[in-house]
Amino acid sequence: MKSRTKIVYAAIAAISAAGLLTGCGAGSDTGSSDGKTKIVVAIDTGLQQSAKDAFQTQVTAFEKANPNITVTSREYTWTGTTFAAELAGGTLPDVFTIPFTDGKSLIQQQQIADISGLVSKLPYADKFNPNVVKNGENADGKIQAVPIAAYGQALHYNRDLFKQAGLNPDSPPTTWDEVRADAKQIAEKTGKAGYATMTQSNTGGWILTTLAYAMGGRAESDGGEKTQATVATAPFEKALTLLHDMRWKDNSMGGNFLYDWNGINQAFASGQIGMYVSGGGNYGSLVSQNQIDPKSYGETVLPLTGEDAGALGGGTLAAVSAKATPDQQAAAVKWIDFYYMQKLFNQADAQRDAKTLAASGQPVGAPQVPVFDKATYQKTVEWTKEWINVPVEQMKPYTDQQFDQTIIPEPAKSTQVLYGLLDPVVQAVLTNENADPAKLLSDAQQQIQAKLDSGK
Repeated sequence: MKSRTKIVYAAIAAISAAGLLTGCGAGSDTGSSDGKTKIVVAIDTGLQQSAKDAFQTQVTAFEKANPNITVTSREYTWTGTTFAAELAGGTLPDVFTIPFTDGKSLIQQQQIADISGLVSKLPYADKFNPNVVKNGENADGKIQAVPIAAYGQALHYNRDLFKQAGLNPDSPPTTWDEVRADAKQIAEKTGKAGYATMTQSNTGGWILTTLAYAMGGRAESDGGEKTQATVATAPFEKALTLLHDMRWKDNSMGGNFLYDWNGINQAFASGQIGMYVSGGGNYGSLVSQNQIDPKSYGETVLPLTGEDAGALGGGTLAAVSAKATPDQQAAAVKWIDFYYMQKLFNQADAQRDAKTLAASGQPVGAPQVPVFDKATYQKTVEWTKEWINVPVEQMKPYTDQQFDQTIIPEPAKSTQVLYGLLDPVVQAVLTNENADPAKLLSDAQQQIQAKLDSGK
């Protein structure tokens, strides 16, 4: 998923602006006219003017460096329930982002352009984190979708609500029992939701899987010839029971049980939620799209319990439309390299990007899982420290421990289908006090297994 793709994040993905330039229809109409190659690039929806200004600066710099390319933009945010229709209808931009979970299937079905030959010529093509880049590799091990961001899940919390509830925001919960207790105290003292969770557009299943992984579970097991669904297991039931009890016994989850990624970000940024789980790099979206007050933000690692517990991880790939012409594909890879990648690898570009973002009030320095390696990531932090403007101290409960946590990849097969089939399971537990977690999970497992067996 994103951090949320997305997370870009979502988002977790590199985010800049929405609707700044005049967009075309489905991709570019001709791809080249006036001697220039035209490409349409994806921009997240709902961003603030300052983010649009930052994007304009980047476009101007790119077009100056590439005078034969013209870049226009179109608002786009990957959503599990609409992406397939956009893909089939040919309405995607020439350059768009997808979650790690979609990479392999789109490549196998030849639904995105094969840019592997172009990517192989980039100076860092052999330097990616192998656990990250594999999500965009084709059957020959060549990079056909470029990883631009990666994340591990985190617990985000509102420091103001912690203070109002008599809790110490510098000592966030470290166990799920403490999460539950703090959520109850926040709800009782402030009248706000102490804890909330996503439930629709495949995000309910995404976060339920996150909780189960943090409790030692896995959604699938690979037996070689056959992948077996494993959601009807103790960790998933434990995670679902936790949500049930916070909702019905503690009354600590508020009254909205139909959040998606955008909706929960908005509610959290406006001070309606004490805690929620999403990608570790989600702060950028909360600023650029939701105008969160930085002073209210806190972040910590997920509590891990159980022998095989880990933080679910994912990320974002940049892909190119299968309808793009060869010239557009070449231009698209140049854009991906310039806009997404150089700032992660090259000192001058990292500083240029950080300076541009900081000048327009956009966040610089939000934590993320390295796309390359930890050493390269730490170099970029050092290169850009002059412009880091995120509340670093308020993120220390996360950044001090993020590299100590095991990152567990998302389920490898039929991932979005699996998440989608778990959405109603989460919704049922939150809307029906008598819902039976074990029965819900057993029924969902049968449905997921049928999809796995059919290869869909």
